[in-house]
Amino acid sequence: MDPHDYLARHIVDLPKSGIREFFDIVSTRTGVISLAIGEPDFDSPWHIREAAAKSLDKGCTHYTGNAGLMELRTAIAGYVKNNFGGTYDPATEILITVGASEGLDIALRAILNPGDEVLYHEPCFVSYAPEIAMAHGVPVPVETRVEDNFRLSIEALEAKVTPRTKAIMLNFPTNPTGAVLERADVEAIAAFAIRHNLIVISDEIYAEMTWGGKQHVSFASIPELRDRLILHHGYSKSWAMTGFRMAYVCAPKWMMDTILKIHQYAIMCAPTTSQYAALEAMRHPAEDMKPMLQAYEQRRNFLRAAFAEAGIPMHNPAGAFYAFPQIEKFGLTSREFAVRLLDAENVAVVPGTAFGACGEGFVRCSYATGLEQLKEAVTRIARFVKTL
Repeated sequence: MDPHDYLARHIVDLPKSGIREFFDIVSTRTGVISLAIGEPDFDSPWHIREAAAKSLDKGCTHYTGNAGLMELRTAIAGYVKNNFGGTYDPATEILITVGASEGLDIALRAILNPGDEVLYHEPCFVSYAPEIAMAHGVPVPVETRVEDNFRLSIEALEAKVTPRTKAIMLNFPTNPTGAVLERADVEAIAAFAIRHNLIVISDEIYAEMTWGGKQHVSFASIPELRDRLILHHGYSKSWAMTGFRMAYVCAPKWMMDTILKIHQYAIMCAPTTSQYAALEAMRHPAEDMKPMLQAYEQRRNFLRAAFAEAGIPMHNPAGAFYAFPQIEKFGLTSREFAVRLLDAENVAVVPGTAFGACGEGFVRCSYATGLEQLKEAVTRIARFVKTL
């Protein structure tokens, strides 16, 4: 029996996650300081965990409606209007998903026919190109450059758009670069999408995480884009709720009807306990986030200064909780640098190529870890680069 005769070729041919491949190496080591994981080091706020436990005590262990608790969707509608500038009907235009990953997957499957092209920027989160391919679309990377602080230019988009282009997929603030768009960028990309009749899929999971006085500008704040925008947001990052697997999709009803069909057949509904936790999270968002966001910005400022002192170039990450230092001057590929750093100093970073070919020459360092660990990690990295 030839396994290839019985497996989906478009899945078999996908590469494994570059992050997970490196994690497999890290898992064989002890005493590693990891700057590799994109997960908050904070626990979910106590009152959120308590709300989840109370929902279990009350016997809230049954299915919710397919789209999720109406009370939660109503709270989300208010949050999106107040913080993103978008207006959505909680009854027909908001869907609770099992993390942003499910939301992105079902959105792509809802809009793509085989051969449809999707523009997306690189470096980007590792799942974007595979998710497009799994939906039988054609991923088309658009390079962003350190010289532009990894902001996405209209010139680069225009060079890649074709009559087969169906959508553009975006993530700002960006994993792995920490790039943030200005309002002028958002308006220009919106005009580009309208000009070419494209759907915009905007993953704004790091929306609350902007530093140095920067403000996140949501694509939901562009009224002309509303009828072609699929907005994704959730609770994993800003509320430190990764294990709850809670996110949501906002989209016009004409798209949401089809997105919801896939969710109905594949998932049924998001976990009920997690939905009650998310509902509690919506009640005190600013108070919950403030201490975490202050800590991340302090760590980001430390890393900027520490890498500069060590002679490691790095652009200014204005959002998310990632630094993307440039290591090409040390004469190693991104993967060689990461592996040798791990071997020499027991510090784990992620090769930039895990996030696309144009990530070569960079490594990703997450500062979602304690400041004291960061200080020790940078001391070890500085010591390592001196040997190069």
